[in-house]
Amino acid sequence: MVGTAGERLTAKRKRSQAVFGSMVDWDRVEQLRSKGWDWDRIAADPKVGFHPEASVRDEGRALRALYHRHRSKEGRRESEPTRPARKDEGVRERRWTLPRVGYLLVPIFGLWALLAYLAPSPVGVLVPAFPYLLIALAGAAFVLFFGLFRTQEKRWTPLFRTTLIVGIILGLVVAGVVGISSYVLGCPYLPPSLASEPAGWSKASVSPWQEGGSPVFYFYGATWCPYCSASSWALWKALTEFQTGFNGGTNGIPGTSFYYSNPGDVYPSTPEVVLGSASVSSPAVAFQVSEYLWTLSSGVAGTFPGTSNCIQQAYVSAYSGGSIPFVVINGQYIHAGTSIIDPNDLSTWADQANGGYNAVASSVLDESGTPWSVVQSQAAWITAFIVKSDGFSTVAAFLTANPGLKNPGNYQWTSSMQSLVNTDLGQIS
Repeated sequence: MVGTAGERLTAKRKRSQAVFGSMVDWDRVEQLRSKGWDWDRIAADPKVGFHPEASVRDEGRALRALYHRHRSKEGRRESEPTRPARKDEGVRERRWTLPRVGYLLVPIFGLWALLAYLAPSPVGVLVPAFPYLLIALAGAAFVLFFGLFRTQEKRWTPLFRTTLIVGIILGLVVAGVVGISSYVLGCPYLPPSLASEPAGWSKASVSPWQEGGSPVFYFYGATWCPYCSASSWALWKALTEFQTGFNGGTNGIPGTSFYYSNPGDVYPSTPEVVLGSASVSSPAVAFQVSEYLWTLSSGVAGTFPGTSNCIQQAYVSAYSGGSIPFVVINGQYIHAGTSIIDPNDLSTWADQANGGYNAVASSVLDESGTPWSVVQSQAAWITAFIVKSDGFSTVAAFLTANPGLKNPGNYQWTSSMQSLVNTDLGQIS
C-alpha cells in the first residue's frame, strides 16, 4: 500500500532518526554556529550529541542536512529557516573584529604616511612620515594580518570592502585637514627630495627663509649631545664673521658661553659653545636657535628641543630625520643626519683637558692650531652659504656692501678666511 503523503513524510523522518542517532542539541548547534564554527567541527563536538551511522562519510554535510530538516520541521516556509542564520551572520560581521579594524586603519595611516612623505610640510609637520606614521602603519598592518590569520570566517566580505573604502576616505580627510591647518598657520610647502651640495650639505628647491630681509641661520640641537657640541664651534666661528661690532673676544657674541657635553654619553665631555641664548646683531644674517639646555645640575640628557614657530617645525619634521645637530641656512642649504664636526677630533680637549673649551676657543679665534684645523673647513662652508644666500658670489662684493663687518684686527674676515670662503662660493650651486 502506497499510503498518504503524511504517512510517507512520517516514515522518512523515522528513517532520519535511525540514521543519525539520538537527539541533537540544537541550541548547542546554534551557539557554535554563532561563533563561526564550520559544520565538520560542530559535528565532532561531543556536546552536540550527533552520532551518525558508520556508513556516513561526511558528518558535517549530514549534520547540515539534518539541521535544515529540523528547521523545516518547525512548520516554517522553506526559505525561512535560513533567515535567522543570515541575521546572526550579519550581526557577527558588523562587530569590530581585528580584520575589520585592520581594514580601517591600514588605509588611514598608509595614505597619511604617503602624503606626509610627498609633502613633509605641511602634511608631515605635526606627525612626520618617518618614523611615527610608518610605525603606526606597521602596527595597523600587523593587526590586519594577525586578524586574518586567526579568523575562521571569510577574509573578504562586502562589509570589509565598505570598511576599507571608509578607511581610504578617512586617510585623505585626516591628511588634508592636517595639511590645510598647517598651511594656514604659516608652514611652508617643503618637498621630500634634496639636491646634493659639497661637504655633506644639501639644497632644497624652495623659497628662501628670511627674516627682515636677511637669510635665516637656524640651529637645532642640544648641549648634552656630543655631535652638537663639536659642531657648535663651526657655527660659532661663522657667526663671528657676521656679528656687528665683534670685538674679537670669546664673549664677542652676547648670550654665548662655553660648556661640554654629557660625560655619560659617547665622546664624553666634548667642549662646546652654548648657543641657545645667543644674540646675533647683523645686517647679513638672522640667527634662530632651538637648543635644549642640559647641564650637570639640570635637564635630562637625551631630550630634544622644541621649536618656536611653524617654519622651524616644518624644516625639522621634513629634513632632520629625527637627529641632531640640524642646521638650515636661508631655508635652502641643509645639514642633517651626520655631525658637522667629528667629536672625536676634539677629544684631546674633552673634560677640560689641555685647557678644555678655552683652548679650543682661542685656537678657533686665532685661526691657528689643531682645533682650528678641525673646525675651519665647515666654518668656511657655513660662512659661504650665508654669503651666497645674501646674493653675493665673492667675499669682496659682500664686504663692499657690508663694510662694517670687516675687522681683521679682531679676527673678523681675515685674508685666510676670505680665501677659504671664496673657494667654497665657487662650488655652491
